[in-house]
Amino acid sequence: MLRIHFSDADLARTRVATAPDPVWEIAASLHRLQSRKGRWAYAEWYRTARQQLRDKGLERVLRSVLLPLYPRAAYFPDFLTPAHAVGDLAMGMESIVATPPQRVLDEVAILDRTVGAPTWAGRLTRLESRKEFVGMVRAYHDAVVAPYAEQTQARIEAERAVRCRGLLDGGVEGMLSGLGPMLRWRPPVLEVSYPKQAADRDLYLDGRGLTLVPSYFNWGEPVAFADPQLPPVLWYSMLHEPSPLDAPYEDAADRPLITLLGRARAVALRAASTGATTTEIARAAGVSTSSASRHATALRDARLITTVRHGPAVLHTLTPAGASLLRAGLGRSR
Repeated sequence: MLRIHFSDADLARTRVATAPDPVWEIAASLHRLQSRKGRWAYAEWYRTARQQLRDKGLERVLRSVLLPLYPRAAYFPDFLTPAHAVGDLAMGMESIVATPPQRVLDEVAILDRTVGAPTWAGRLTRLESRKEFVGMVRAYHDAVVAPYAEQTQARIEAERAVRCRGLLDGGVEGMLSGLGPMLRWRPPVLEVSYPKQAADRDLYLDGRGLTLVPSYFNWGEPVAFADPQLPPVLWYSMLHEPSPLDAPYEDAADRPLITLLGRARAVALRAASTGATTTEIARAAGVSTSSASRHATALRDARLITTVRHGPAVLHTLTPAGASLLRAGLGRSR
């Protein structure tokens, strides 16, 4: 477990990132390729990513360079996800290139002690090697992460809307209380679930505040820097097990909602609880996009969801009435 200790000054300086962190999403997406956990949530991406990597000739780079340096383990080098570059891919890549050689050497040594580092990793102390490595990372990002930028941003906008509601209802502490099953607010400490193989540790913010970064590709435990001297950043997942949308609705706990709304609209309402595009509702309900749009319109006309345009996409989120109906349906079925 990671225990993050807040002071009043830290609460005042805590914020939710306005955009996804593309450098972190690269790391998290590489972790998705190394695990079957949560595969249901990324099934379409996984199939597309594998095809794109084949088509662009990046399979060897993936196997021999990226996966060994970004293991899904208790540790991978902090310099690969620069703290001051949250939300800026170009700055993140520049920061990796500019990493001091001694820091690269130190963090590769930690990786080697933790899970084993590739034999070539020490060459990253050389500027030209880091530039070459960054070129590979950019190519991977362009192939499998960038195509999901719109979807990722939409989910983060929905997450920020939910956090804003918590902030309005209960201040920063109210916002921290609703971050999900992997994070528990026990004033003045935020307890963060960590991988079982990781040792318990404490992070004292000391007035620096905390940047919360919702992540599209992160699954399961949130992630923070191993080095407590780095700016405090916590990346956390917007998706969690178990998936109510993945289970057969005939056996689902929220059967009263199905009786009231029908299966597809019950799925749509559930999806809107975390924010969903029409395409995401269609995928979750197993219907066409046009059918999902009609179901969303019916829910909107009933004032159970609200729809806002964000760029070329539309995002559906719950109204207070929709949230009350969802809570009532779940409470009655338990």
